[in-house]
Amino acid sequence: MDEERVFGMGDEPLAAPTWPALTEAEASSAVAATWGLDGTTIEWRSARPLSATVGVRTGSERFVVKRLPSALRDPVALAEEHRFMAHLRARGIPVPEVRTVTGSASQSAASCDRLGQHRFDVVPVSAGDGHADHRHAFVYEVHQAGEGDDRYRADFSWTPFRDVEDAAGAGTMLARLHSAAECFDAPARPARPLLASMHNDVVSAFEWHTARRPALAAFLADRDWRTEVPDLRADPTTVEPLWTHGDWHPTNLLWRDHEVTSVIDFGLSDRTTAVFDLATTVERTAVDWISLRDRGPANVRTDQITALFEGYQSIRPLNHAESRLLPDLLPLAHLGYELSEIDYFLTIPQEPRNAEIAYHDWLLGHLRWYETPEGHDLRTLLHELCVC
Repeated sequence: MDEERVFGMGDEPLAAPTWPALTEAEASSAVAATWGLDGTTIEWRSARPLSATVGVRTGSERFVVKRLPSALRDPVALAEEHRFMAHLRARGIPVPEVRTVTGSASQSAASCDRLGQHRFDVVPVSAGDGHADHRHAFVYEVHQAGEGDDRYRADFSWTPFRDVEDAAGAGTMLARLHSAAECFDAPARPARPLLASMHNDVVSAFEWHTARRPALAAFLADRDWRTEVPDLRADPTTVEPLWTHGDWHPTNLLWRDHEVTSVIDFGLSDRTTAVFDLATTVERTAVDWISLRDRGPANVRTDQITALFEGYQSIRPLNHAESRLLPDLLPLAHLGYELSEIDYFLTIPQEPRNAEIAYHDWLLGHLRWYETPEGHDLRTLLHELCVC
C-alpha cells in the first residue's frame, strides 16, 4: 500500500490524506512527553483516514502514536474513552495503556504545565501547500503496543474476518468485554464528532442529531430526507444500558492464532447496550457494502455471523429482551455514527464531497438495503441465532 495515501470514502479506494503525516520528530516528542523515552523510529503508518497514526519503536519498547485535531477529540473527550479502557484493563480485558499530550504539531520537546497536563510548544504544521495551517491544534494519544499480531492493519474497516475461527474468537472476547463493563456506570457521552449512538427509529435519530449539529441541519434543510429514509424501528428501552466498544471489527483487534489478545480503538465507545455492539459487528463485517455500492452482490457471511454468535453466547448468553431487540436494532446500528460522520466532514476537514458520499452511499444505502429480501433474510438469521 502507498504509505502516502489513506482509505478513500468512495470515489477512489485510496485518497490523499486530509491530515499531514506524522513526522518522526513529532512522534518522538509525543513519546518523550508521555512515557519519558527518547530515540523514536517510525516502523509503519496507518491508512485510516480520520487521524494520523504511526507505530514506533524506542529501544525495546513499541508504541502507537495517534494525532487527532482537538476539534475532533479534546482531552475531556479522550478522558471519557480512557476511563472506560482503564476500567476494562483492571478487570482483565487486554487493553493497552494510553497517555495523552496536547498542543500543536511540534518538533520541540514537550513541557508540563502546573496542572500536570503535557503539552507541546505551538508550532503550526504544514497545510500541504507550503503554508502553515493555523486552523487546528492537536491531541496526541500514545498507546503501548498491544500484544498480538495486527494482521488486519492494512484492511479496510468493512472487512470480513479471515475465517470462522477468527469470528468465534472475536465473539468470545466481546462477551468478556461486556461482562467486565457491567459495573462501569458513567453517563452517556454528549454529541461529539465521529461518535456512535443508539436510536429507536430513523426519524428520531435525524431529529436528535440535527438539533445538536447545526452544520448537519443546514446540510439536510433542502433535502426531503423524511421521504428518502425507510421506517425502521427498535425498542431498546427493554434492555439494560451498558458501556460498549462501539466499533467492534477485526481491524480493532490483535491476534494470536484465532484468539483475540488485545482490544484497541475505543473512539466510538459510549453508553448503549450489549446487543448494539453485536449489531455493529455484523454491520461492519458480514455485508459487502463496497460491492453493494458498485451494484454487486452483498456476499453476506452467514458462516461468520453464526461463529461470532456461538463464541459470544458461550460466555454471555443473550437474555430474552436482548434476543428480541437485536434483529430490529441491526438496521439502525450504523445510523448514529453516519450522521455524526456527515457532520464531521462538514465542520472539521470541510470536505462537502465526502459528506455527500456518506449520506447517499453509507447512510441511505445501508438503511435501504435492510428493506431488501437479502436484508430481511439477515435479520431473520439473527432472530434464529438469538433463540437457539
